[in-house]
Amino acid sequence: MTASEDRDELADQFDQWRHYVQRRPELRRADADELEDHLRGSVDELVAAGLHADEAFLVAVKRMGSLDELSREFAREHSERLWKQLVLTGDTDSPAAASRSRRDLVAMVACAVGAAVSVKVPELFGVDLEDDPAFYAPNIGLFALPWLAAFLAWRRRAARPVIGVLLALFALGAVAANAYPLAEDSQSLVLSAIHLPIALWFVVGLAYVSDDLRSPRRRMDFVRFTGEWFVYYVLIALGGGVLVLFTTGTFKAIGISSETLVGQWLVPCGGVAAAVVAGWLVEAKQSVVENIAPVLTRLFTPLFTAVLLGFLVTFAFAGGGIDVEREALIMFDLLLVVVLGLLLYSISARDPLGPPVLFDKLQLALVVSALAIDVLVLLEVLGRISEYGTTPNKAAALGENVLLLANLVWSAWLLFRLVRGRAPFAALERWQISYLPVFAGWAWVVVLVFPPVFGYL
Repeated sequence: MTASEDRDELADQFDQWRHYVQRRPELRRADADELEDHLRGSVDELVAAGLHADEAFLVAVKRMGSLDELSREFAREHSERLWKQLVLTGDTDSPAAASRSRRDLVAMVACAVGAAVSVKVPELFGVDLEDDPAFYAPNIGLFALPWLAAFLAWRRRAARPVIGVLLALFALGAVAANAYPLAEDSQSLVLSAIHLPIALWFVVGLAYVSDDLRSPRRRMDFVRFTGEWFVYYVLIALGGGVLVLFTTGTFKAIGISSETLVGQWLVPCGGVAAAVVAGWLVEAKQSVVENIAPVLTRLFTPLFTAVLLGFLVTFAFAGGGIDVEREALIMFDLLLVVVLGLLLYSISARDPLGPPVLFDKLQLALVVSALAIDVLVLLEVLGRISEYGTTPNKAAALGENVLLLANLVWSAWLLFRLVRGRAPFAALERWQISYLPVFAGWAWVVVLVFPPVFGYL
């Protein structure tokens, strides 16, 4: 390896290490700079002593000690920092950061209000939420996600060409949701209602990475953002549920019905506005909730592994087939998507430089179990298609299971090599990041192509 290649590899390793350090809420930028200076000095000494650059880096990191221990030490010395992050927005010790936080807050409020207003606009044209569920089902993502993307694009200072692409993709989504003559009981309507929000979420991802479109690390940041956004949104939804209960109860106590207020205003407007608020919280709190990621993955990975293994054992002894009607297909696909989500979220939270551990083996068991279920569902779907013909639901399930099969097969292989110490963690991370556009493309195919191909069935 040449000296230039050594420098490039060492620069990549420092970038990964610094990115991981900056995700710790206990450590400020100045702390990270201090640690990096110390690490670079140690690496230089080891290289001067005759070690290769990559060996020197690993030895220096090991000498520095566990990052968890360093973070805990900083937390003990500066305990007020984490409380400021939890209850305030941004670094209040910096006037520039405080000003930026206020601007972010104003932008978030504007986008949240825009989302709340947009969900009521169809009523001006006689389209009611209760009477026209076939309109709102595929359009719900269009009321919330463009405003979330607008907030992220504003915060990232997205270039005009990127903004143009975002507008074009959301417009395409609006056409897909409303141009086709789909009946209320149409399978294509259900598929659009499921897949269009997924397709639009990847458009939100484009807004998120608009400050560095070519960076794989930024794409993994979006995976992490997705998990944290979901956590915040669920928490907001739970709080909103409590608010609805109190609103209903208090108005009922004085003999007034609040069904219109709750059903027509509070729930729809709050639901779409919360999507923007949750995104702002993820951005504003800067890694506070990120500490939940390892906890969630370590809690649910063994549980899902046990459930999948239990299903496979039961299936083997029962000897029956798998129900592949619409509800069952959706359930199995959601199960496999959750497994993939757990894998992605754990990848985003893992120390990229850490050695293989027991949890990696547990993830391998989870992926292999999901792979076996995917194969069983695929065989059942192919059997039903060959016997009864295809439908939009079965075709969508077939395509999604094929995509998941390809992803899970290679993920299992990379995890196997990882736990054997024969492949770096970066290979698994690159594979998942490179595969995300495949899921986005398939979601758009289902939304745009399936309705006319299947005669709007």
